[in-house]
Amino acid sequence: MNKEYLTKLLNDVKSGELEIDNAIEKLKTLPFEDIDFCKVDHHRAIRQGVPEVIFCKGKAPQHTAKIFEKLITVNPIVLGTKADAVTFEEVKKLIPHAVYHSSAQIITVGDIDSIPKKGNIIVVSAGTADIPIADEAYIVSLALGNNTERVYDIGVAGIHRLFASLDKLCSANVLIVVAGMEGALPSVLGGLVDIPIIAVPTSVGYGANFNGLSALLTMLNSCASGITVVNIDNGFGAAYFASMINK
Repeated sequence: MNKEYLTKLLNDVKSGELEIDNAIEKLKTLPFEDIDFCKVDHHRAIRQGVPEVIFCKGKAPQHTAKIFEKLITVNPIVLGTKADAVTFEEVKKLIPHAVYHSSAQIITVGDIDSIPKKGNIIVVSAGTADIPIADEAYIVSLALGNNTERVYDIGVAGIHRLFASLDKLCSANVLIVVAGMEGALPSVLGGLVDIPIIAVPTSVGYGANFNGLSALLTMLNSCASGITVVNIDNGFGAAYFASMINK
């Protein structure tokens, strides 16, 4: 629930477009709204400055669509992460202007380009197979009001590619570094820059990668300073934390 929503309620009451009793009913949903299968947290924007973001994976597509429908009534932007095309089609039935960012597996409702941006976050991917998670971080970062750039495919297997982009990377306030396989890129960058790094291990790799566990352990065991690590494939969490640092 945001200031704009409360202001609109007040103005609607003043103009006579909304009866006081109806306004009170709307305010009753401020903490949360019980819609039988879940309790939609309308209060999160007040507590944290960002509306509830929907984790779509594992939810029934119809349920996800209904949650979007409820959240967008009181928030200018709503995001859903780890969403597939089937879920998007259900959301689009209720909200025709919803947008699906297929690489990032994110559904957005509302114009993220219109949000005022500040600071500078750069999202880095080690390889092209890491791009879906890097794109998740990129879209979320934009939606949270950050100037965000992408520098992709500069992993340690061809480290000359990294050095070619180093000046640009040093211009950021925060780096989100996404890597699978052995997950070495955040450690290398950590030894080269004086910028906070948020490392994101991905589930990309061969058998002994253990679906991202080896990359996660590499990042957690890094000897480079200034690195924090989020969970496997958690581009959303990295972007959220980077946004807090950036602002």
